[in-house]
Amino acid sequence: MRTPEQTPTLSPTNDLDYQKAILGSVSRTFALTIPLLPPSIEKVVGNTYLLCRIVDTIEDAADLSPQSKQALSALFLDAVLEKAPVETFVAPCLNALKNYSNQDELDLISHTPTVLRILHTCSIQDQVAVSRCVSIMSEGMSFFHGRQNQAGLQDLAEFEQYCYVVAGVVGELLTTIFSNHSQAFKEKMAGHENLAIAFGQALQMTNILKDSPEDKARGVSWKPINVSHEALLRLAYEKLQESLHYILLIPKEEPGMRRFCFLAFGLAVMTLSKIADRKEFDSKDEVKLSRNTVMSFYGFTKWAVKSDMVMKIFFSLSSRSLAK
Repeated sequence: MRTPEQTPTLSPTNDLDYQKAILGSVSRTFALTIPLLPPSIEKVVGNTYLLCRIVDTIEDAADLSPQSKQALSALFLDAVLEKAPVETFVAPCLNALKNYSNQDELDLISHTPTVLRILHTCSIQDQVAVSRCVSIMSEGMSFFHGRQNQAGLQDLAEFEQYCYVVAGVVGELLTTIFSNHSQAFKEKMAGHENLAIAFGQALQMTNILKDSPEDKARGVSWKPINVSHEALLRLAYEKLQESLHYILLIPKEEPGMRRFCFLAFGLAVMTLSKIADRKEFDSKDEVKLSRNTVMSFYGFTKWAVKSDMVMKIFFSLSSRSLAK
């Protein structure tokens, strides 16, 4: 891994090559879904994912105190908003994460200047949307760093708020970016913008339930106190229902947007159904979808997004264990 001082200044073409390469290293799912988008949207959505991944990496660092995480998040946000040079974030962050095991995520942090250079080649409208998303996520996570504990979040309302700052805001971002690039999408979504929040929250709730054994092992819980597993599954199912409504509103003349959303949605539906069927599990690997399942569904989405009925039938059949 290069240090910030050793990282060469790359051309825009190489910057984008790096973005695509590191995306494949830090996220199997989004490396599949993001390239489905039209190129101009793929660039900004991929860029935003990497910025959010940096925030997530800070959160995932088990040996950092909440105060250290808050300080690093503040430095990162200042760099994104151009309130401070990016170097004021990179070096302290890499030093704080010297014991962090994921080398790909450390490499991403070392290339924060590259990621921000790409952001600044996007339209001003898109940059404003990304800055808003990263601000809400970074500040929201900083707030929750201070509430991190083994017992869990206070109640369902706080659980939903956590899912909003981590992922619901990304749903809002996607809606803004898609609207910036597609008038047809913008017109279809008018008055339905809140569905975007449910789309992001549904994906995050699935991740929280899937990752709960590992979180528990490191002394953390993002589930609400005194709320049953079944109640959380019901809430996630309701969010998935709203998510499908959101996807069905995406115009059919925007197949890339439809397929991007439906692929992430479908993987969440199938994962949540496995969680509902098992009830108890000791590792996320027990409910993780196999690569064959993921790739089969990937192929299915290519023609499924052409038909609202096919997507509805998929959801009905795949979520039966959730609908009980």
